[in-house]
Amino acid sequence: MSEITSSNSILYSRLLLGKARHLLDRARQKELAPFRISSRQASILTVIEDLGENANLTELVTRTDRSINTLSIQLTRMENDGLVKKIREIPKSNKLRFELTEKGVDACKEVKKIKSLKVIMSALSEEERQQLISLLEKIIDKAQRYH
Repeated sequence: MSEITSSNSILYSRLLLGKARHLLDRARQKELAPFRISSRQASILTVIEDLGENANLTELVTRTDRSINTLSIQLTRMENDGLVKKIREIPKSNKLRFELTEKGVDACKEVKKIKSLKVIMSALSEEERQQLISLLEKIIDKAQRYH
């Protein structure tokens, strides 16, 4: 792009956001490949670990910003892969919470060792990262209110 003008800066910003996300995901997936888990599964595992006993579907939907249906399908696959287990709060109830299995705990430990994000984000100073976070939060807030 030769010159960024106000008329094309919105589209160019969107292009850059998409490209950055794609490249970060590719780098992360490359590191996750030996463990046979996807980037999305890795994110869900860490959220479940962070939530602990509060890892229910509602909290997971909020933290991952995925629809209930999408998340339910992903969690069923993860349960079939032996990464998580569903626990009914009360027998025969629809209220579920999720726990990591031993395999899920091991996978979560490996996820935390991933260096690609740290290496890539080291291109920014701590102050720049804080600015980036602030700017992205503004965009996310506006996008959520738009819907």
